[in-house]
Amino acid sequence: MKTTGTENADRANFPQRPAASPFTAASQSTTPFLSSGPVVGSEAFAFRPAPPNAPQTTPSAPQTTRPYLSSGLMVGSEASGFRPTQPVRYNDPSIPRPPSSFVPPPTGTLQHHPTPQFFSTAQAPPPRTSPGQPVFPPPIRAPAGHVPSPPVYLHSQPQISSGQMGSPPQSINYVPSGRSVPPSSSDSLFSAPRSTLQPLQSAFPGYSSKSPNAVTQPPPVQSAPVFTHQGGYGPPPPATSTPFLAHQRGYVPPPPVAAPPAFYSREQMQHQGSGLPMGAVQGLTEDFSSLSLASVPGSLDPGLDSKVLPRPLDGDVEPKSFAEMYPLNCNSRYLRLTTSAIPNSQSLTSRWHLPLGAVVCPLAEAPEGEEVPIVNFATTGIIRCRRCRTYVNPYMTFTDGGRKFRCNICALLNDVPGDYFAQLDANGRRIDLNERPELTKGTVEFIAPAEYMVRPPMPPLYFFVIDVSISAVRSGMLEVVAQTIKSCLDRLPGFPRTQIGFITFDSSIHFYNMKSSLTQPQMMVVTDLDDIFVPLPDDLLVNLSESRSVVDVFLDSLPSMFQDNVNMESAFGPAIKAAFMVMNQLGGKMLIFQNTLPSLGVGRLRLRGDDLRVYGTDKEHTLRIPEDPFYKQMAADCTKYQIAVNVYALSDKYTDIASLGTLAKYTGGQIYYYPSFQSSIHKEKLRHELARDLTRETAWESVLRIRCGKGVRFTTYHGNFMLRSTDLIALPAVDCDKAYAMQMSLEETLLTTQTVYFQVALLYTSSSGERRIRVHTAAAPVVSELGEMYRQADTGAIISLFCRLAIEKTLSYKLEEARSSIQQRIVKAFREYRNLYAVQHRLGGRMIYPESLKFLPLYGLALCKSIPLRGGYADAQLDERCAAGHTMMALPVKNLLKLLYPNLVRVDEYLGKASSKPDELNISRLPVTAESLDSRGLYIYDDGLRFVIWFGKMLPPDIAMNLLGEDFATDFSRVILSERDSEMSRKLMEILKKFREIDPSYYQMNHLVRQGEQPREGFFLLTNLIEDQVGGMNGYIDWIQQIHRQVQQNA
Repeated sequence: MKTTGTENADRANFPQRPAASPFTAASQSTTPFLSSGPVVGSEAFAFRPAPPNAPQTTPSAPQTTRPYLSSGLMVGSEASGFRPTQPVRYNDPSIPRPPSSFVPPPTGTLQHHPTPQFFSTAQAPPPRTSPGQPVFPPPIRAPAGHVPSPPVYLHSQPQISSGQMGSPPQSINYVPSGRSVPPSSSDSLFSAPRSTLQPLQSAFPGYSSKSPNAVTQPPPVQSAPVFTHQGGYGPPPPATSTPFLAHQRGYVPPPPVAAPPAFYSREQMQHQGSGLPMGAVQGLTEDFSSLSLASVPGSLDPGLDSKVLPRPLDGDVEPKSFAEMYPLNCNSRYLRLTTSAIPNSQSLTSRWHLPLGAVVCPLAEAPEGEEVPIVNFATTGIIRCRRCRTYVNPYMTFTDGGRKFRCNICALLNDVPGDYFAQLDANGRRIDLNERPELTKGTVEFIAPAEYMVRPPMPPLYFFVIDVSISAVRSGMLEVVAQTIKSCLDRLPGFPRTQIGFITFDSSIHFYNMKSSLTQPQMMVVTDLDDIFVPLPDDLLVNLSESRSVVDVFLDSLPSMFQDNVNMESAFGPAIKAAFMVMNQLGGKMLIFQNTLPSLGVGRLRLRGDDLRVYGTDKEHTLRIPEDPFYKQMAADCTKYQIAVNVYALSDKYTDIASLGTLAKYTGGQIYYYPSFQSSIHKEKLRHELARDLTRETAWESVLRIRCGKGVRFTTYHGNFMLRSTDLIALPAVDCDKAYAMQMSLEETLLTTQTVYFQVALLYTSSSGERRIRVHTAAAPVVSELGEMYRQADTGAIISLFCRLAIEKTLSYKLEEARSSIQQRIVKAFREYRNLYAVQHRLGGRMIYPESLKFLPLYGLALCKSIPLRGGYADAQLDERCAAGHTMMALPVKNLLKLLYPNLVRVDEYLGKASSKPDELNISRLPVTAESLDSRGLYIYDDGLRFVIWFGKMLPPDIAMNLLGEDFATDFSRVILSERDSEMSRKLMEILKKFREIDPSYYQMNHLVRQGEQPREGFFLLTNLIEDQVGGMNGYIDWIQQIHRQVQQNA
């Protein structure tokens, strides 16, 4: 699988170029040629007027002209990926210019070369290069048979009617939110004419970047006001240009190739776009959107304005039509399908190219104001299908006067137990329907009777395994952990049943007897690491409510107990083994705090990952998988005995997360990574995340199964868990912050049903000691059209599956191959989609994509730039890469999308308003690019895992003084943001608090960054600006054009 920017909205992004019409005669047919041969076909460039100082011809009659272009020019929508280098820049002209791969000549601006619009065959084209200017790659030829088309900027196309050509419909006036659209017919449909390129701006210091956003817009295609019918097509424009069109859409197809208008009948004239009268072609019903990517002959203009590129500035947008179609479905926060239209055949599935599957978050927090209904059938027993074991749900139908029900999954007719019987009304519905939440709600929780238990429900159990080596003590980790655990004791779920225990380790293992009859704990030390045994096994796990005073004494004394410890060793493996021996009777959650690379006993690890020679070879992936099989075996044993493992890695050196993370991966656990932990800096983050881990509602000793209708089955599962059988996921502990993805396939060649049903069932023990089953049910239509699958696609679910598949691929292949696979699947999907329209619509240089997937390319790019997949050896430390991979494998959809495309907001204006209150906070998100950053502003970058607060170098000093006090002039790496005695400071802290409350699963630590302060600014912010071209990776515009070229190659 495979993964630049706009300026402030109130500033013009493009210079102006005077418009010139190279034609003064009647319409002409043009067939553009290159000096080395003709350019013809579907990918020929859209015709546009020449640059202003081009010589003009004034023929007196229609004629066919064949302009020649230098072979050095970019021609066509598939022009090479090179664009003039526009280094990422802030809105500040005072930034010094760094070295760049391409620099403009020092004597003047980079300009369009004047080019005659028509060359005779004898006339040599003018040279195209000058000293210091980029040399273009050879042009890419377009296939034959297509007419050049003008640019269609990003908007939905009007409804096809008998008098219109162009794209299939959305309604004329419908404009999706967040789009750039042309103004109404009373205004000019095109922006002002534009001049040549601006001088290249310098990049941020120390970073070479090629953000291409300030290239100029192509000159407008202008046409006479004779086109009066709405959205339609009239005769080709006369030579005299006018500044506006009278119809409501800006799309006017170009003149036909090969024949002047005189040879067309009036009927044909109206329908030149399809070559046939529209009455003869059935209009497609799918909606699609497009971007014009055609180049202007004789200019450096790629014809694509970065401002029109689709961006998810409103966050995760779920498909609404699906929920409206099936109102009885569970909420999408529990179950999301990659497309809510299930293909009816395997051949249709093979044309989909994107993942076909689902993302499940079984314990997601209920929507605000709602609660999951709890149903207790008591003596009746839970109502289920006797064949497929589907739980009763709103889609089961009752027949035979209410005495039988038909299973919606397997269609079997079941008897209704006498205790559950109710008569049916005239519409065939049960008369007690409104009293039965299991028949009206897509999500419900059943109280499970005794037959759902293999043992009595376990109590919530927390066992802490804590590194007390010298680095753990000196970093302050030990003190923070002890204080946090103590502060959470009253909030641990399951009181008064909760169990607790502790082990500490360095070169030996320390057990603690916490028996309630003691006044203080007893420590027992085991030094034989090869033959671990557990002393006093009955007193190492104690009931918290009974032994609370002993536990308090232990946590108070723990930091001082080891404050003089100088032991540098780590018996990590033996400590885990010992903890397992203590826990395996009950199960529970093992929390490991690790600060030193395991060096003694079983599971000891060595330094690896520094070998540069391994990167780029077939052995590269071995660095990302566990070196010692001990860890996977230990994880399998833990899962078998219902033990979930969470690893808190806090080392300042290499820790081998690839190995340690295996413990969390296969037990349904989680990795928390704090590189170079220092309590003075990271204390709040560790405190918050540990507290949430301990106090959030947890489902214990769980299993998860997802059932689906006949002909469809789930084949592969992706996430942090162990598969117990082909379709049963074992989860020793589950919470609201974990999601799981799965792919499905069709078992039959052709589905005969109209609807496919899905049911997710999570059997678990609640903290209160009840065995429960949480059930989520959803229905989805079966379709025979590929276009319908695209319309119902869910970008968030697709990206979640892409993410998990790509990260898994890095465990067997090179990073480059994982990134490439993402890109290739996007290309194949868009190519297949384009082919749906190629027969009936002249697509020219436009990139066609479904409205539902307009953000897919950007999220795909962000995924390729994410820490687990980006670059190579130098782009991310091995531990950081592996930790991010483990985290992203478990994230729910909304959290993952925010991590991939973070929030970037400007707050200095809000802080400066005297009257504003935090409740009035309504700050719009900005594109994640350096061009959104104004050097006079203050910005917050929030990816859900951290805050980066960027201070522009021209930010008014009083703002910095108010927020940082005397620290405003010091090195920001030593400054800690805290609330000060000023209104601005209070307001900023309120904003940060509000952002954290929106998503409390992780604590975003503050990283302060001053513009130009390197390498800090580059590390925390600039390399993470997704749309910019940084570190050899594509920017957004490059990526779009690259995908478009590949789509066209075999379209």
